[in-house]
Amino acid sequence: MARVYIPVLIQVICVVALAIGMLGLSWWVGVKRPSKEKLAPYECGITPVGDARGSFSISFYLVGMLFILFEVEAVFFYPWAVVFKSLRWPGFFEMLVYIAILFAGYVYIWKKGALDWTR
Repeated sequence: MARVYIPVLIQVICVVALAIGMLGLSWWVGVKRPSKEKLAPYECGITPVGDARGSFSISFYLVGMLFILFEVEAVFFYPWAVVFKSLRWPGFFEMLVYIAILFAGYVYIWKKGALDWTR
């Protein structure tokens, strides 16, 4: 059974060796002339001011997590769309139930105020 995974192991070893080799070669060949401008953080051409450790509103993280949650759920539409014709009406109604559950979740988080940025 282990012989089946030998090609995968060889590929992983080759990929890791190639990545380490490319990083090592770029470090070895690269020109190292540090200056004040090169060592400064790049901020879209604007000189950085203050500390980079500012606090963010929790709403930013909440909306990000909700976006990921709904995107993962939306991924289930792709396999359904591929086999849509073979599922016929039962598959269509099952997907309508799935969409209704997603919509109910969206309405719930909307009513809870999770998408309100003015709080």
